[in-house]
Amino acid sequence: MELVFLGHASFLVKENATTIYIDPYHLIGTLPKADIILITHPHFDHCSQDDVAKILSETTVVVSPSGCDVGVQSQEILPGQEVALKDAIIRAVPAYNIGKDFHPKENKWVGYVIDIGQYRLYHAGDTDVIPEMENLSVDIALLPIGGTYTMDVPEALDAVKTIKPKLVIPMHFGDIVGTVQDAMNFCQKSTVPCKVFSKGEEWLVKL
Repeated sequence: MELVFLGHASFLVKENATTIYIDPYHLIGTLPKADIILITHPHFDHCSQDDVAKILSETTVVVSPSGCDVGVQSQEILPGQEVALKDAIIRAVPAYNIGKDFHPKENKWVGYVIDIGQYRLYHAGDTDVIPEMENLSVDIALLPIGGTYTMDVPEALDAVKTIKPKLVIPMHFGDIVGTVQDAMNFCQKSTVPCKVFSKGEEWLVKL
């Protein structure tokens, strides 16, 4: 499996003949067309019509919770639902704030757990530390660390202790809120192996 950090909370996952984008935003350069596009919630930095259009093909499947208008028909998903697409099994999991109102639980916005190849990948979406994380068993966790709208560094470190992935990757920094230094601090304090990506960095996953 190849993982590419596209900036902010946007990733490209490639495994054999399957190409998955998660929350494409501010995409630049020449990128492969998507087999699957996963959207976590309707905010502009996660649900971007312009960016979806850059990677869309006639056969692309878009999966999103209610309220995401990406300019094409999407397959609506709720927390707890699962869908099998191409070589991937994709499960939507809750993503919400506790103690702030940016991402209310009642909106039923999501993160995703993706089983593809030999790995299970968790993209948390925009979330705080939530009780549902105790039920996750994943190899790689992509966690927001920027604060304000999501977990900050100390809260994300608590999430790591709850989830116990084999590897954690910080996201949601360097664009709207959060800095590269925040991501570095997070990795320095992480209780599991941690990797900070630079924008556009490609990584062949080996755990």
